[in-house]
Amino acid sequence: HPESWVIRDKRFEWGSKTFIMGILNTTPDSFSDGGDFYDTDKAIEHGIKMAEEGADIIDIGGESTRPGSDPVTLEDELKRVIPVIEGIRKQKNIPISIDSYKPETVSAALAAGADIINDISGGSSDEIIKISLETEAPLIMMHMKGTPKNMQKDPAYENLMDELIQFFHERITNAKGKGLQKICIDPGIGFGKRVEDNLEIIKRLDEFRVFGYPVLIGPSRKSFIGKILGGEPKDRLEGTAAAVAVSVYNNADIIRVHDVEFMQKVIRMTEAIKKDWIK
Repeated sequence: HPESWVIRDKRFEWGSKTFIMGILNTTPDSFSDGGDFYDTDKAIEHGIKMAEEGADIIDIGGESTRPGSDPVTLEDELKRVIPVIEGIRKQKNIPISIDSYKPETVSAALAAGADIINDISGGSSDEIIKISLETEAPLIMMHMKGTPKNMQKDPAYENLMDELIQFFHERITNAKGKGLQKICIDPGIGFGKRVEDNLEIIKRLDEFRVFGYPVLIGPSRKSFIGKILGGEPKDRLEGTAAAVAVSVYNNADIIRVHDVEFMQKVIRMTEAIKKDWIK
């Protein structure tokens, strides 16, 4: 198993269980909960609630990365995420990840009390790698084809898994060459992927363990579920549960979800099936 991480007073012993990352969007326009937690106090309250429901990490983002979205200014992003990180940090010792690919936001977030960098640009910026090295904050590298603005305009792969494995090989080689040890990889469900690509990633998730790093997956409420089952983002609970169960069965280390309390039970049940159940 990959080497464990210790963050604050939590030990991430990879292979012992699947950890839960709770999503906290502080944006007016995220695809699934846009505006729900745009208000700082509401966002803090929701973060605390997810911690109490069993989240192991709270992932805070201030820029929507839904398909077709435009980037936000640095100033707006900081205004949204920093007070929320500080507010949660005052009340809870839970690990916090900053969902950003902007070096300035990442630095400010870590200074405000965040612990992990969740980078949708997949460790493409040497500046972010440098910050990760200097602060010892683990780096989650995600695969995305294109940018949020154009990623769902007809994405195509000649061989999906080969391309993804090659992508991670290059990014990890670069980061390791600079001395980075704490890396996690995320195949990027819904980021420049067709429905069948997302399904294949979930089915073959275990293959991403070839690098010896923990693997994160974020299927929660994504549009591939809507395309199969119909319904708006908030109606995608059952479809998300199925994707989460299979991901856990296929050795996901971290699952990034909106519905922490619900998915925590799905994860525990799947783990009981997968491993010898111990009371």
